[in-house]
Amino acid sequence: MHSLTVIWAVFAKDLRVEWRNRETVALMIVFGWLVIFLFNFTLEPAGEESLRVLPVLLWVTFAFVGILGFNRSFAAERENSGLEGMALAPADAGAIYLGKVLANLVFLGVAEVAVVFAASVWYNFSFLPSLPWFATIVFLGTLGYVAVGTIFGAIAANTRMREVMLPVLQFPVSVPIFIGAVEATTGAMRGLAPVEFQQGIRLLLAFDAVFLILSYLLFEYVMEG
Repeated sequence: MHSLTVIWAVFAKDLRVEWRNRETVALMIVFGWLVIFLFNFTLEPAGEESLRVLPVLLWVTFAFVGILGFNRSFAAERENSGLEGMALAPADAGAIYLGKVLANLVFLGVAEVAVVFAASVWYNFSFLPSLPWFATIVFLGTLGYVAVGTIFGAIAANTRMREVMLPVLQFPVSVPIFIGAVEATTGAMRGLAPVEFQQGIRLLLAFDAVFLILSYLLFEYVMEG
């Protein structure tokens, strides 16, 4: 019960800070729209070409939008010595990590909804026929990406070149997420049977489980560092 209280406290605190400032999510949405808008001029896909390009474009956009959010996730704590306070608090470090994961999941999820809406308008593609599986795949991929991004965001917050270090640390580890997510998203958008893209979903499930557990267990040492 104490861990659930800590998780909720961290989660609610991040939501309150974002609601007061309204900076992180707004920046993520604008950046995501900008990426989609610029690629719309260079690619202009239609029909079959959309099915080939859009999955990759969406996940590339999600990746860079997420970096903005993860960098901001620990900005307030870094500036106000919040990380030191969290480390000294009589709370489970893993619970603090899960609270941060939930907050980042909400922020990135809101930005992803805005990006998908923009992609559907500018690329004239309807996600409605594949929406249940598409939403499931995006959630699983985002969960794994957030699990990695949150712990690496905490690590990068303790370095001088944190804006550069975060993508350098995170992108190589996140490669399996994007491989599985792009494969599964392509299959779902093409309207294939789930069995045709279940390998990508299994990869996402395995990655999510492994990195959530590892990050939960290791976050205590990140806080101490």
